[in-house]
Amino acid sequence: MRLAMVGSECVPFVSTGGLGEVVGGLSAALARAGHEVTVYLPYYRTVREHLGGENQVLVRSVTVPFEHYNRYVAVVDGGVLEDVKYRFIDCPELFDRNGLYGNEGGEYQDNWERFGLFCRAVLEVSKQVGIPEVFHVHDWQAAMLPVYLGTIYATDPALRRVATVQTLHNAGYQGVFPAETTQRLLLPWDVYSQHGVEHYGRFNFLKGGLMYSDKLTTVSRRYAEEIQTPEYGESLDGVFRWRAGDLRGILNGTDMGQWDPERDPNLAAHFSAHDLGGKVECRADLLHAFGLDGVPASTAVVGMVSRLTHQKGFELLLQAEETLAERDLAMVILGTGEPYYEKRVMEWAARRSDRIAVRLAYDETIAHKVTAGSDMALMPSLYEPCGLNQIYAMRYGTVPVVRATGGLDDTVHEWVAASRLGTGFKFKEFTAAAMVEAMDQALTVRRDQEAWAALMRNGMAQEFGWARPAEEYVAVYEEALRRKA
Repeated sequence: MRLAMVGSECVPFVSTGGLGEVVGGLSAALARAGHEVTVYLPYYRTVREHLGGENQVLVRSVTVPFEHYNRYVAVVDGGVLEDVKYRFIDCPELFDRNGLYGNEGGEYQDNWERFGLFCRAVLEVSKQVGIPEVFHVHDWQAAMLPVYLGTIYATDPALRRVATVQTLHNAGYQGVFPAETTQRLLLPWDVYSQHGVEHYGRFNFLKGGLMYSDKLTTVSRRYAEEIQTPEYGESLDGVFRWRAGDLRGILNGTDMGQWDPERDPNLAAHFSAHDLGGKVECRADLLHAFGLDGVPASTAVVGMVSRLTHQKGFELLLQAEETLAERDLAMVILGTGEPYYEKRVMEWAARRSDRIAVRLAYDETIAHKVTAGSDMALMPSLYEPCGLNQIYAMRYGTVPVVRATGGLDDTVHEWVAASRLGTGFKFKEFTAAAMVEAMDQALTVRRDQEAWAALMRNGMAQEFGWARPAEEYVAVYEEALRRKA
């Protein structure tokens, strides 16, 4: 099958989180399964710096029209990695910037133009370098492609048989702009309706993709259910319910080679489910790196690698500050986020410098150390479409304590002492008390060394590679093609 992945991020070229990891990991898995995969990305400044040197231009000039002017884009050859072809849409005036989506002042005001151009350019370029059978578009930044394909390109004989699949990674990000974006992108005004891109008087990129794509997916089974409710649907729950028959939740995979405690070059020592000895050295190395050398072996080390935001549950953490101080635990936090939460956790760390340490940064090496050296991984998220850190934690024998939402609920199985089955601990209510109760359960089990070792090994035995998700996506592509036919 000929497939084109269209997204705003993809490892190893550019990524701010799960979106980039999924696009890169899924593309490689599909190529390993024998499919012909091409990835289209904007040619950001960071991508150009990553590639380095002069790069071959596949197409010198493609015209993308707007209401009162034209833009001209080139297509840069990104080469082939793991049998996946990479193509970059080059428009320096729109993409040669420091930030992907914005800067210190906020989101770029011309993001409607940047990603509208990106989607239309991919359609035009594909007619010159190879038309796929399926366009798989990711999040709002690529959602205009199905809209174009279903409207102004609907009668294009080269593209009319191409199917589209839209993957939603997080309903909280939708790409919302003024109504006049319709004419600015040269779309017919009948697109601006309740059955198209209009949403509460605004032009909504994501809604357009959801309405015009042949099939829809999101990144976990539970999240596919949650987004059909007002609580999690971010005002699009009616659209998700209307298209529920075409919506499928497919749990993200992970790069099992990159996250492997037996080979990870970032660790002080290696270990496996058969020999957990090296994890003790990883714990000591982690505590030293965060200045917590005085923490005794009996004390549980709780790690968090996260954005510091309300969505990630930091409000619960701060509400439970005094209660947690009574528990025999130390905590290390790595990440950046909203200034309010950054300030609060730093103040907490200053008051409890013997047990709480925070590093306001994202460092890949330190992230691996936190994952491997902690006893527990805490993820008290308000919502979590899939989540990857709980998967990494289990891979490294670090027991997750999570809120039962989205992918966290799908991937973490509650510990049952009688059968010694399960991989972690979960709580349902988004409250500090519920979170502390789950942590207390974990702390109690940890005092039983044999039970804790069984719990660790259960997590390490889980399989979260990309082979199975890739098979599920192929089934979705086949359904989309049948619908298109």
